[in-house]
Amino acid sequence: MRLWSSLLLLAALCLCIFAGWVLSGPFPLSDWASAPLASFALAQGRNPAPIQLVRPVAPAQYSAMAQLGQNLFFDKSLSASGQLSCASCHDPQNHYGPPSASPVVYGGPEMKSPGLRAVPSLDYLSTQANFSIGPEQGETDTPATLPQLAAAAATATRATKTAQSTASAAANLVPMGGLFWDGRADTLMAQAKGPLTSPFEMDGGSDATIAAKLQASPYAAQFTALFGDDIFQNPRFVVAEALFAIARYEMEDQDFHSFTSKYDYWLEGKARMSQAEMRGYQLFNDPAKGDCAACHLDQPTPDHRPPLFTDTQYEALGVPRNPHIPANANQDYFDMGLCGPIREDLKSLTQYCGMFLTPTLRNSATRKVFFHNGVYHNLHDVVEFYNLRDVAPGRIYPTGPDGKVEKFNDLPAKYQANIDRTDPPLNRELGDAPALSDAEVNDIVAFLKTLTDGYKPKGG
Repeated sequence: MRLWSSLLLLAALCLCIFAGWVLSGPFPLSDWASAPLASFALAQGRNPAPIQLVRPVAPAQYSAMAQLGQNLFFDKSLSASGQLSCASCHDPQNHYGPPSASPVVYGGPEMKSPGLRAVPSLDYLSTQANFSIGPEQGETDTPATLPQLAAAAATATRATKTAQSTASAAANLVPMGGLFWDGRADTLMAQAKGPLTSPFEMDGGSDATIAAKLQASPYAAQFTALFGDDIFQNPRFVVAEALFAIARYEMEDQDFHSFTSKYDYWLEGKARMSQAEMRGYQLFNDPAKGDCAACHLDQPTPDHRPPLFTDTQYEALGVPRNPHIPANANQDYFDMGLCGPIREDLKSLTQYCGMFLTPTLRNSATRKVFFHNGVYHNLHDVVEFYNLRDVAPGRIYPTGPDGKVEKFNDLPAKYQANIDRTDPPLNRELGDAPALSDAEVNDIVAFLKTLTDGYKPKGG
């Protein structure tokens, strides 16, 4: 009798411990009821349905073109100052993002010309589609011009995106794809040419000037070996081949798209997440909480390609103005993304003013500047921006001389209707409770740190 009583007491104690574990965990009771085995695995930080990811296949060695591109990527002599290369702003040690916390880079002949935007990362761009407006076109569709698509989009109702339903938004006529914050480049070649010739970056000069530097470089023989002895007689051609070589290097070097984060290995069942990381993962996907996955897609594709953590669409978020950007000293200056001042072909399409590309969140934990204007310097402040922008704007924006909060102070009032006020948690009103508690903000940041490449799984 005493044995049975002891066993029943032990069973009751175990049940209480298990119930406490369930109730204190990141997953609701309904999940445990509907999928107990999966919930048990998730509560332990394991993926209950691991898959084998299909990563890009690394070449056995660089092609001759990629070897040339690598030399070009690190060559400071191509800049007017002799102090900037591609790698100066896109630092391999910082996952090809900026190495410093400065919102902009200074370039030009004397390294005194400030840029206009924060440096984006070159990570995970090899599959980026060309810039377009609207849903993906089928193979038999007749391509429409940007003005035609924009005209159609102007009368379309904006679809609300949530982490659990992105299909309707994806089908909507919205800008997507392209490189740079404003999508003005469609290829890695065009992207490489931007900084090379920009007067406030490398400022390399004309094709003739760049070609002369290439001909005098230590790797000039690589050009003649690949393209013939007369390659340097045509400056435009040699510069085009140089840009293609840089693109090949970025395609072939797996460091640009290694998919070696803790989250990647968790998807494969080779890593466990901590309780904080699991709670953050749940909040990241919860439309009533972070709803981050609505734009930063976190699930593998049907063919098991790793998620890129971006839908590559454009959003106007209304981030606060950064007074540390020299151009912003002019109160009449505004960076409006898709409709200027750098991009010029969409200036008349004012429904896109204030929109910038949604970047990948991979390796975001190692970045030192966030958003197009580099106004934030850590992930905690970034998550808090989404959490507090509308419910407590006084904690996000400055107060003007009249004592009023200057909400959306980095976009002219006539374009502020473009700002996203529909996607959770940006659909809340002044005085509402924030979607996330302080602890939940920290949990989302903990999850975002699992997206940093270079994780070594146990036994891997």
